[in-house]
Amino acid sequence: MKKTAIILGASGLTGGLLLKKLIVDDRYESIKLFSRSSIKGLPNKVKQFIGDLLELEQFKNDFTGDEVYCCIGTTAKKTPDKSLYRDIDYGIPVAAAKLANANGISTFLVISAMGANKKSSVFYNRTKGEMEQEVLNQAIPKTSILRPSLIGGERNEQRLLEKIGLVVLKVIQPLFIGPLKKYRIINADSIAQAMLNLANTTSNTDVIITSNDIEQLAKTT
Repeated sequence: MKKTAIILGASGLTGGLLLKKLIVDDRYESIKLFSRSSIKGLPNKVKQFIGDLLELEQFKNDFTGDEVYCCIGTTAKKTPDKSLYRDIDYGIPVAAAKLANANGISTFLVISAMGANKKSSVFYNRTKGEMEQEVLNQAIPKTSILRPSLIGGERNEQRLLEKIGLVVLKVIQPLFIGPLKKYRIINADSIAQAMLNLANTTSNTDVIITSNDIEQLAKTT
């Protein structure tokens, strides 16, 4: 029986790559996108629901399917207001997990970040950690939390500091071996492929998946 996938964040780098993979994947008959604005030129297989994701509850009746892929995330530069930042990076994934739980969706995958820790003194890390904990509290049968390191790939927006960081990491990352592998740059396409593979595997995997393990999962066929 073919499946229905839900994506939040399809207009972003990783979410957009995931959308392309789902479109050509014959295991899926329907893809639902929930976003603030529409994406043009998509096939009939894709259904778009446009609205304020900070009020995700409004989509409750349409938030049905087999799998949820939450690729939502912002940056301190784009969202300097910490209250709004938390509403996005914590509020949207948690609301999505609650809707998935309420509507009987058994698979939930969400992109977090390396360093996520609900007890951290760093606002960004603490926000991600608290998001992870609340997602886990929903007890969705198959939950996967991905913690990538710095994400590589072509973005529509300019992120100068991030670009500088990527250049520096590319130079030194051959030194990242053993436990340090998780700090290597990871390509957004690898994250998208790992999410898709995770959703379609019947084998047991860790609930929280670090960057080097994401890379390995992306290679799993």
